[in-house]
Amino acid sequence: MPASGAVTRNTLRQQIADALRDEVLAGRLAPGEEFTVKQIAEQYGVSATPVREALVDLCAQGLLDSDQHRGFRVHQFSVADYRGMVEARMLVVDGIFRRAPTAPPAEPDLSYGVTLVSIRRRGEAAARAARAGELEVLIGYDIRYWRELGRLISANDHIAGFLHRLRVQAWVFSVPRLRADRDCTRWLWSGHVELVDAITRGDAECAIEVVREYNAGSLEWADFLERTERTERTERR
Repeated sequence: MPASGAVTRNTLRQQIADALRDEVLAGRLAPGEEFTVKQIAEQYGVSATPVREALVDLCAQGLLDSDQHRGFRVHQFSVADYRGMVEARMLVVDGIFRRAPTAPPAEPDLSYGVTLVSIRRRGEAAARAARAGELEVLIGYDIRYWRELGRLISANDHIAGFLHRLRVQAWVFSVPRLRADRDCTRWLWSGHVELVDAITRGDAECAIEVVREYNAGSLEWADFLERTERTERTERR
């Protein structure tokens, strides 16, 4: 009985953490928004313990901040934070493609082919959503696409986990700003299929170039946001 109870609580903890992360990613929990363990527990109809554990997990992922007296709030990432995420991603992913073989194994097993097909399908869906400006659809497919891709090209779970965390944080930063942009599609990357096709062919140079163009576009958006913020500050004066 104790073991079963522990499993149930851990599962509930993960479900609550996943649900709240989805709320943050969708922008329904806005940056800076505050809430308490009690409020979340009442919202989901559960006890306080798994909620508190889930919120602590999200704090460890950098998505929430904890205040001993006021509860929790959604972390507010700055443009500088976002630029740092992109630069870190650039260094790690470029290194992976330069060190890891992108060609299929000499004797690929069934799982390798199945994984590539799965990644490509997610990439196709993500690219369609990016071109249509469907943010919620794009985020779901994009995060899964990059998580599967990271596991395929790097056997290091620590690296894959680090990149996944960066991607989630980058989306948390991006969502409210993209929603406020009437033409957000100009900033949404849609090269998912091109990248996975390069990896399928074993074309490391093409894969690196696709990723570099993607990161360059992200940094260009960061420059645009910084210029916009400076203009708004000047106008307020």
